Amino acid sequence: MKIDEHFFFARDLEFDYPVAVRGQGVWIWDQKGARYLDACAGANVTAIGHGVKSVAEAAKAQAESIAFVPAVHFLNERTLELSQRLIEMAPPGFSRVMLLSGGSEAMENAFKIARQYHVLRGCPSRYRFISRWQGFHGNTVMMDAAGGHTGRRTIYMPMLPGVPHIVPACCYRCPYDKSYPACGISCAEDLERVVKQEGAEYIAAFICETIVGAAAAAVTPVPEYYPRIREICDRHEILWIADEVMSGVGRTGRFTAIEHWGVTPDLIVLAKGLSSGYAPLSAILVHEKVFRPFRQTASPFMGGHTYNAHPVTSSVGLAVLDYFREHRLMEGVEEKGSRLLAGLRSIEQKSTMVADVRGKGLMWGFELVQDKKTKRPFDPALRVATKTIRTALKNGLVIYPVSGCADGQSGDGILICPPLTIINDEIDILLEKLETTILETESTIK
Repeated sequence: MKIDEHFFFARDLEFDYPVAVRGQGVWIWDQKGARYLDACAGANVTAIGHGVKSVAEAAKAQAESIAFVPAVHFLNERTLELSQRLIEMAPPGFSRVMLLSGGSEAMENAFKIARQYHVLRGCPSRYRFISRWQGFHGNTVMMDAAGGHTGRRTIYMPMLPGVPHIVPACCYRCPYDKSYPACGISCAEDLERVVKQEGAEYIAAFICETIVGAAAAAVTPVPEYYPRIREICDRHEILWIADEVMSGVGRTGRFTAIEHWGVTPDLIVLAKGLSSGYAPLSAILVHEKVFRPFRQTASPFMGGHTYNAHPVTSSVGLAVLDYFREHRLMEGVEEKGSRLLAGLRSIEQKSTMVADVRGKGLMWGFELVQDKKTKRPFDPALRVATKTIRTALKNGLVIYPVSGCADGQSGDGILICPPLTIINDEIDILLEKLETTILETESTIK
């Protein structure tokens, strides 16, 4: 539908949106009967696929029992059960869970937890946060400040609090023009530099996406990166907040993506796949180290929202995790991811603009560049990523656009992160449609 045919405040005022009416597995149908393969799990959300009746039934059953109770007055059974399940699945050391409605909201509260942690342990000067360029953490004002996507931040700059940023952990576009492993992981060392320049006594936490999603098309740091980040944070008594809104809940074959690096953050934020889109749900996993000052001082957390610990959304989260367990979804991620990666690299070889396929598990991305030899990005005015996803939609494929992955303003990319339920035949269809889309798009921008 076009903007003059409805009253919704749509993001793209010029696009004629198809109206989705049904979903099943990796497929979506629109009002006109067209079928689309959802190759980005609805913005990396629907991890268990569309149309899972057991999840809908769980939400219905809970709503019929009791739909809402205020967290200031009551606990509820579903929230307690989901919190226990998450702690059982989390890396060792985590002891508390905060349940909220969405990723941006959870990130805001993670910042507040970090700030209050330092105050309670007698370090009230620590109120600042350090983030990374070419990262994305949500669409609130504070998360725009923490985010490193220049195109998204610019219009709101007068409103944003100051958040220093370090360089991205992207080997393809190394800001130091070095090569791994001789680089000495300079991108991680940049945190040490910024901490010293800003003053460690003022820094509450460092925040980053474990695998970068919407701002850099699945940029995945090298194995030594996060262990070095952990060392720097520990040395300066800074908390580390891992944003796993996209990469968490089995997306990489582990419950949290950071497990691949063998180190543990202090706070982990989950969303998207946790409810797989069946209800608005997010979670903050709180390490015992962070919770300890709250317990010792009996201090209430100075935050929270109306829909914290919502019984219906918690029930959905439990049903989604049940589905994960019953269908052993995480066990199949590595094999499916290898098949998808092989196909993406084949497309990269055939394409004049697909470059640097990267990612892990079933979260992959690549850049679209004008010159593969020099890595020169397209002029942002061409909107190559947008053209690519529109062409894909015409071809019955849903993919996720990325802009600004080169320097925050220029640099187009694509995310491919299908539901974890995808089967091999559907991966092959995905790759066939994607190759057709890429070659068709190339022919229109030459």
